[in-house]
Amino acid sequence: MNKPSFWQRITHKPDVESTLNADHQLARTLTTRDLIALGIGAVIGTGIFILPGTVAATTSGPAITLAFVLAAVVCSLAAMCYAEFASALPVAGSAYAYGSIVFGQLVGWVIGWALILEYMLAVAAVSTSFSAYFASLISGFGWHLPQALSGAFDPAHGTYINLIAVLVILLIGGMLSRGMNTSMAVNRAMVLVKLLIIGIFVIVGAFYIKAVNWHPFMPFGVKGILAGASLVFFAYLGFDAVSASAPEVKKPQKTLPRGIIGTLIIATVLYVLVAIVLTGMVKYTHLNVADPVSFALNFIHQPQLAGIIAIGALAGMFTMMVTMIYSSSRLVYAIGRDGLLPKWFGEVQQQLPRHALTTVTLIIAVLGGLVPLTQLVNLVNIGTLIAFAIVSLGILPLRKHEQIHNPGFKVPGYPVIPIVSFLFCLLLMSQLSKETWLMSLAWFSVGLLIYFGYGYRHGK
Repeated sequence: MNKPSFWQRITHKPDVESTLNADHQLARTLTTRDLIALGIGAVIGTGIFILPGTVAATTSGPAITLAFVLAAVVCSLAAMCYAEFASALPVAGSAYAYGSIVFGQLVGWVIGWALILEYMLAVAAVSTSFSAYFASLISGFGWHLPQALSGAFDPAHGTYINLIAVLVILLIGGMLSRGMNTSMAVNRAMVLVKLLIIGIFVIVGAFYIKAVNWHPFMPFGVKGILAGASLVFFAYLGFDAVSASAPEVKKPQKTLPRGIIGTLIIATVLYVLVAIVLTGMVKYTHLNVADPVSFALNFIHQPQLAGIIAIGALAGMFTMMVTMIYSSSRLVYAIGRDGLLPKWFGEVQQQLPRHALTTVTLIIAVLGGLVPLTQLVNLVNIGTLIAFAIVSLGILPLRKHEQIHNPGFKVPGYPVIPIVSFLFCLLLMSQLSKETWLMSLAWFSVGLLIYFGYGYRHGK
């Protein structure tokens, strides 16, 4: 039998039936409610307490509400593409698996490498924010962490490890290792806390709305709304992580699309409500501060509620980290299962990919505890947009794939909507800085070295 050529290897597409059956060891326990909790956990973080104020003040004015709606409409294009793939291919690995099946092994690896970057850096960055909020909260009780344990490794400034960041990541990793029923129960409870606190702000703030604060409604014109939409687009990122749960979902053809699209609808409603109330409470020109929601509560002489907002922010960050650590572990498991990373990562113990979960947790804990991440966070955006672009374009070959019969959700307006979604992703990528592109080039160069050094020879 002749060995496959270089081109045959990098464009090899796995057998669909084998891929669909590859994850049978994982337990199907997740429902639509669990998926929406995962999605809301990832999408609604600290951004809901910050973005509506700062973007209104600098870019859109009270018309920030329209910017959120516009961004949601654009984001829904990619969401529908994810929903169709999740319905047609309910497999572990999310966009990595989709890219492998419709475009081949090398494209799948590139998406997987981009998503590893997105998930791990996002969690590490959020863990440091969680640590800062937590330190601020306990300082109100007169408690303080030693400086040496309060920041990334930087002996010149007296910090050696961010202890709280490390501990919260290890706590979440330990929780996920106990199984999805326990993890989802905790995640649902934290999401409810977060939604309750957002609800309190909206209800209390509604009594202090002054219509005069909404005039002028569009101080920066239509251009301001468009600019605002491009900024808040990234507030919706995270719904894609829902598709990583596919092999652990009951009735995935129906449940996954509901989870993805339901997440986006609920997130849009929440962002718009907070934006309406916030800009009605305080004139938009005063909202360019680090904590606009707390500022607004102090403005109406409700400082006691500002502490509750801090708890909501902590809950938001916690649930985001749960979703992203969960998703990244399933991604690494899928890549290991296919042989592009050592197969040790693709092993399942007690219906969980424990090796992948442990490895991901430890790497993120090291990043969050020791590495200054300020310059790296922008890479999260490019990793996400690359995955969105390829998934959007992938709908075209998906519809023509002979082995795939999808009785579930399909993107309406085919092929126009997938193409428009792909072009919009390219447009947003073109807006990223030169430094972000250079850092991403370095990251993908490392990824290609790993692929051609290991995955090319060991991939199934």
